[in-house]
Order: sequence, then C-alpha cells, then structure tokens
Amino acid sequence: MPRRRQPTARQERLGTELRRLREAAGLKGREAAALLGTDSAQMSQIESGAAGVSEERVRRLAAHYACTDVELIDALVAMATDRTRGWWEKYRGALPTRFLDLAELEHHATFLREVQFLFIPGLLQTEEYARAVFSYRVPELPAPEIDLRVQHRMQRKVVLEGPAATPYEAVIHEAALRIRTGDRAASRTQLTRLLELSEADHISVRVIPFDLDGFAGAASAMLYAGGPVPRLDTVVRDGPHGAAFIDSEAQLGACRGLFHKVVATSLEVEQSRDFIHKMAKEL
Repeated sequence: MPRRRQPTARQERLGTELRRLREAAGLKGREAAALLGTDSAQMSQIESGAAGVSEERVRRLAAHYACTDVELIDALVAMATDRTRGWWEKYRGALPTRFLDLAELEHHATFLREVQFLFIPGLLQTEEYARAVFSYRVPELPAPEIDLRVQHRMQRKVVLEGPAATPYEAVIHEAALRIRTGDRAASRTQLTRLLELSEADHISVRVIPFDLDGFAGAASAMLYAGGPVPRLDTVVRDGPHGAAFIDSEAQLGACRGLFHKVVATSLEVEQSRDFIHKMAKEL
C-alpha cells in the first residue's frame, strides 16, 4: 500500500495498537516484518499509520503475537478496512488536521462523556456561541476561516441526532454557564438550547455549582470517547499546542476514574436542569 503523507489520528491509533501487541509479544520490528515477508521500514510505516495494512495481515500479526482477544482483533480489522469518507473530509486542507480527527473520533465513538469548566461543550453550543469563541482569538482569524470553524462545529452535532445517536454525558461547571461570550440574549439562547438538548433520552447534562463543597477538580476537563472495546477508548484534552489525544491504558483508566469522581460531585440530572432553567430566567 502507498505511503500516506499525513495519517489521521485513527490510522495512527491502529498502528500504535499493532506496535503494542508486538512489544507485548517480545518481538522486534524486524522480526515482525519477517513474519509478513516485508522489511523493517515497511513495518515501521505500518506501526506509525503511514502505511495501510490489510485484514489478512492484521490477523496474521495477531496470531503471531499470541493475541487471543477476539473482540480487540475484530475491532483492529474494522479500523484497518474502514474506508469511510465522512463529512469532515471536505474540510481537509482548510482546517487544522485535529479538527478532522476530532470529528472522526466522535463519528466512531460508542459513547461520549465530556467535562468542561470555562466553555459550553462544543457539541452543545449554539452557532452564535461558537462564533463568539472563535472570534475572540488573538491574532484574529480571517472571517472566512471563522465561518469554516463554526460550520465544522455545527456539523459535529450530527452524532447526537437521528435514530443512531451516540449516548452523551456532559458535566459543566457553573462558571461556563455564567460566562457571557456574547450578550444577555445570546447567553439565554445558549442556556435554553442546553435545556432542550438535555430532554433527549441519550443526552444527560449535569452541573457543578460554585457553592458545592469538596470540589477541587477544575483541571479535569476532557472529552472521553468510547471505543468498540475499552482498550480502544480515547481521551481528548487541551494541551499547550492544541488538542492532545490520549490512549495509553494507564491514562485511560485514570480518566475513567476522574470522570466518575466529577460526576459524583455534581448535581443530579433533574437538579441540573432546574439550575440551568433558573439561570436562564435570571437573564
């Protein structure tokens, strides 16, 4: 298969998981390459996501690596043979790659969990709110680029719509609800939209109020995306150079525990809805 100039996060993840299986089996890259009748350079490209890999090769590698986790192997095969060209592809070359990677991650997620402290989660934002967020950047973005980012953010919401909508849980701090990215009317519209979305069976919104005792988790913002098996879950967190995709088993476990801890210190869903409704009325 031809070398990819810029592999996606999903393609890189497949390569990473194949490398982890190889390392767990105690094999070197050249030894794995020999099993496929190829060389170390090709094996390195497969494990970095720069080269594709067929179903037959994934299953051969898994057998040689003594991997007996059938669900994991099937999930890796699905990743290797996936030819989906989602709506996000029309933004390739126009927006940073991480925008597209995030949309693809959400598209394939079996569930989504999010914690935010300063902003309304992107999947729940109104167009006006999103535009205000992107417009505040310094240096300012050109108007056409702001338009593209807003359009992309609005299209991401497709995962929450329709009969195959993805289960979504959000925990939002009161600070994010009170910060006005626009005027009072825009804030009221955003809160009303939150209430409307929270009525859906597959969406739950919880609030962490300012006056809640015992909360010290303001650094726990994240988007947790469930994979076909827990090992293939992914966490997205903001880093110094943009969104960071986290997939190590230890860090995933820590983030699962952190999410449950944040949920345990938040208001119940009905209490949260009442809280947001009261805030909207005050505006």
